[in-house]
Amino acid sequence: MYILPETKLTRVTIITATYNSASTVKDTLASIDAQEYPHIEHLVVDGCSKDETLSIVNTFGHVTQLVCEPDNGIYDAMNKGIKIATGDIIGILNSDDFYADARVISDVVNHFETTGCDALYADLLYVDAEKTSKVVRKWKSGEYKRDNFLIGWMPPHPTFFVKKEVYEKFGLFDTRLRSAADYELLLRFMYINKIAISYLPRVLVHMRSGGMSNRSFKNRIKAHLEDYRAWSFNGIRPKWYTVVLKPIRKVFQYL
Repeated sequence: MYILPETKLTRVTIITATYNSASTVKDTLASIDAQEYPHIEHLVVDGCSKDETLSIVNTFGHVTQLVCEPDNGIYDAMNKGIKIATGDIIGILNSDDFYADARVISDVVNHFETTGCDALYADLLYVDAEKTSKVVRKWKSGEYKRDNFLIGWMPPHPTFFVKKEVYEKFGLFDTRLRSAADYELLLRFMYINKIAISYLPRVLVHMRSGGMSNRSFKNRIKAHLEDYRAWSFNGIRPKWYTVVLKPIRKVFQYL
């Protein structure tokens, strides 16, 4: 069991956006409920699900607050959660992802306290959507180098934990983007504003394969164009090869 330092009570907020997530959200909730770290605020922001999502959420007593109201997509839901979060550190766990083990949050807090960073990221495993014990891809992030963004690098957003004060200073998700708002936010925080970032070299999250931007060729093209917009929204232009290399980097995750 993680023993909290006597001199500091670090509260961690985890935000989960849901919409008709009954087939997967139980794993997400169970992985948060299983965490050893005691000071967790879990906010579930639901877009008025029409399946059994809300019934499942209500079976988990650890959920601090359930917000159920119409939203304008997943990033709008995440923004709602960030605005009401009371934690010192905020992480986002999607409703089809789950934490790798019970020590994830305690290791995250330890890393913040040891390094003094503003934010951290780690490694992620893509797993089969049905058989979640089967690993499909390994996303090993590696140590941070700012110029890596220029060669298509980004950390896996579900492993990204950041102090709430960073959101307050540099803003929330840009909801004009439908699939690349997480990329834009990471670019804005890390590359543009140069927050103190640290790499935690361990797997924090298991993600089911088959995300929104990868479901069809048309969606991949849209995601490609949104990546360009993420740079332009910040008044800068990437290298000609930056966005081209971004999807290519995924190939190495299969090897």
